[in-house]
Amino acid sequence: MGRYGGAWKVRVTQAPEDGKANAAVVRLLADTLALRSQDVEIVSGHASRDKTVALEGIDHDEMERRLTQASDAGKDS
Repeated sequence: MGRYGGAWKVRVTQAPEDGKANAAVVRLLADTLALRSQDVEIVSGHASRDKTVALEGIDHDEMERRLTQASDAGKDS
C-alpha cells in the first residue's frame, strides 16, 4: 500500500470474481483505518482496478495519517 499520485494504492490477494476482491479491499481499509466494515463503501469502480471509496467515522487528515503510518510500516517488513 502506498501513495499513487493523488490516490492510495492497495493490493489484495483475492481474485476479482464474485465481489471477493472488493470485499477484501473493504476489509483491508477497515482494518487499517480502525473502522467497521460497514463504514467503508466502494461507491464506484466495482468492476475496475480504480475504485472510489467512501468512509464514515474518520476525517480526511486522520485517514491520511493512518494510511501513511500503515504504508511506512509495510516498508519496514
